Amino acid sequence: MHKKLLEQVYNTSNFNANGHELIDQLTSHLEDKLNGNSRNTIQWNNPANELQFWKDFLKNGDSKNLFQEINQRTTHIHHPNYLGHQVSPPAPITALTSLLSSLLNNGTAVYEMGMSSNAIERIIIEFICDKIGFNDIADGFLTSGGTLANLTAILSARKAVSKKNVWRDGSQNQLGIMVSEEAHYCVDRAARIMGLGNQGIIKVPVTNEYNINTDLLDSKLKEAQQKGIEVFAIIGSAPSTATGIFDDLEYIAKFAKEHSIWFHVDGAHGGAGIFSKKYRHTLNGIQHADSVVIDGHKMMMMPALTTALLFKDESNAKATFSQKADYLLSDSEHEDWYNSGKRTFECTKNMMGIHWFTLLKLYGEEVFDANVTLLYDLGSLFADIIEAEPNFELALRPMSNIVCFRYVLPNLNIDEQNGVNIKIRQQLLEDGEFYIVQTKLKNVHFLRITVMNPFTTEEHFKALITKIKALALH
Repeated sequence: MHKKLLEQVYNTSNFNANGHELIDQLTSHLEDKLNGNSRNTIQWNNPANELQFWKDFLKNGDSKNLFQEINQRTTHIHHPNYLGHQVSPPAPITALTSLLSSLLNNGTAVYEMGMSSNAIERIIIEFICDKIGFNDIADGFLTSGGTLANLTAILSARKAVSKKNVWRDGSQNQLGIMVSEEAHYCVDRAARIMGLGNQGIIKVPVTNEYNINTDLLDSKLKEAQQKGIEVFAIIGSAPSTATGIFDDLEYIAKFAKEHSIWFHVDGAHGGAGIFSKKYRHTLNGIQHADSVVIDGHKMMMMPALTTALLFKDESNAKATFSQKADYLLSDSEHEDWYNSGKRTFECTKNMMGIHWFTLLKLYGEEVFDANVTLLYDLGSLFADIIEAEPNFELALRPMSNIVCFRYVLPNLNIDEQNGVNIKIRQQLLEDGEFYIVQTKLKNVHFLRITVMNPFTTEEHFKALITKIKALALH
C-alpha cells in the first residue's frame, strides 16, 4: 500500500503532464500580465476570508485547479501596475533554473553534493567582486536573503574587529554598531539577535535628504565609547529601503578606516547599480567596504531568495563560522572554496548560483545594466510627473527607483493629511488595479512606489495619479 502511493508520487508521466500544463498556464499568465491585458494587479481578499477559502479547498477543492487558484489569488508582480515591494518580476528563464534546482535538490554545503553549483557560485562571486572593485584576495558566497547576509556580515565584523573572541568565549563587554536611523530593519534585528541590545545599536540621525548625517559620526562614536561600548562596525545603506536614498559611502569608508572599525554596505537593493554605467556613481566608495550585500531577487530579475555576500578579504569570509564537523568538512591545507558550508550560516541551500550564471551566460552582464538603468530612469520620470501635478508632493527627489510622495489637500493638519493618504492607499489595495505601499518619514505619511517592472510606462504612472485623484475626492 505504501509503495503504491509513493510510486504515484514519483510517477514521471504525471510529472510530465502536470509540468506541461503548468508551463502553459504560466506562459499565458506572463503574456497577459506583461502586456497589462487584465485590469488588476491584485485580487484583494481579507485574511480571514482567504484562510477560509484554502481550508475549504483542502477538503473539497478539485486538485486539478490547485495551481490555477494559487496563481489567481496572489499579487501579480509581472503586471506593469505592480509598484509595490522591492521584489523583482523574475526573468522567465529563472523559473526553469528554479525548477532544476528544486528537482535535483543538491545542497551546496559540501562539494560532493553540489559539484556544478559550487563551481558556478565561485565564478559568480569572483565576477561580482571584480565589478565592486575588490582585488584578487576578495571572496564571498551566496545565501538566502539580505537579512541573513547582513547578519552574517555583522558577525564577521565582530569576529574580525572585537578585542574579545565572542565566538569562543561569549560576550565579555558591551559591543555596538553604528547605522543610519533609516537603515533597513533587518540590521536592527541582526544586532539584537547578536545580543547587542538597545545600547549597542547606535542610530545616527539623517539629514534633510534622508542620508546618514556624516557630521554626527565622530560625536556619536565618542558618546558610545564614553559609555564603555566597543563599536566594531558601521553600516552604509545603499539605499535606505524606505526612501531609496544612498548614504555617502566614500565618507563612511574614510571614517571607518580612521577609527579601525568594519565598514559594511547594505546594498541589498541598490548594490546592483555596480552594473549600471549611468548610476554607478550612487555607489562611489563601495570598493572600500569590508563587506557588501547584493540581492539577486531585487534588481537583477531573479526569484527569491538569492543574495551575494562579498568580502574584501577572503580570510574574513572563511573565519566567521570556524568550527569542526568531522562527518562533513575535512581539514585542508588550501582554501577549499568548494565546501561552502564552512562559510555560510546555512548548512543546506538551493543551487541559487545557477540563476545568476544562466542570466549571465544567455544575456551577458549588459542585461543587469539595462534593468537597473531603466528602472532608475523610470523612478526619476515618476518624480517629474509628481512635481508637475497640483496637490501632489514629493518627499524628496529619488536617487533610485523608490519614490515617496503624497496627496496634499489645503487647510488640513498633519494628522488629517496623514489620514487622507492612509485611506488612499487602502482604497488602492481593495480596488486592485494598482499595487503600491506606504511609509512614514518624520511622522509624515507618504505613499511609496518601487518601479520593479521594466514594462511600466509613463501611461501607467499617469493612470495611477488619475486613480489617486478620484479616490481622494471620493
